[in-house]
Amino acid sequence: MAVVVYYQYKSQGVIMMLLDETYKNIVVAIDGSQASLRAFKKALMVCKRNNANLVIAHVVDTKTISTAETYDQTMINRSETYATQLLDDYKQQAEAAGLTNVKTHIDYGSPKVRIPKHVAKAFKADLIICGATGLNAVERFLIGSVSENIVRYAPCDVLVIRSDD
Repeated sequence: MAVVVYYQYKSQGVIMMLLDETYKNIVVAIDGSQASLRAFKKALMVCKRNNANLVIAHVVDTKTISTAETYDQTMINRSETYATQLLDDYKQQAEAAGLTNVKTHIDYGSPKVRIPKHVAKAFKADLIICGATGLNAVERFLIGSVSENIVRYAPCDVLVIRSDD
């Protein structure tokens, strides 16, 4: 699919540009929230429209685990089990919707760093889709939201899905 865009400049007349808006490798960031569910549904639509590969990614936030008072291996195991079940469920939904090239990926660290700087590059993403909501207002003010950092540091296009509200 191609999009034609016309620009008009006072001294140069009309310039026509052909933009290739076909995405081949799409990463959707999933954390189990309603916002990420909306992002996943949008990713399915975009993948179908572009006949693209889909990578469903979840980042286990190690900062959350490391700040817990009772940090031990069971917390890591529970996080991994949750991530695996979450991704398996989303993969089944994607395949039931007709997508044929679906991968899942679990990463560890800060989602706001790992998604744009590592996951997107590892899978040669040309589009990242994520939900808009995340941290509370105070944290967002102090350190920024995950979606804001993805937009800022991604090597590709980013589609941030707003809530239905």
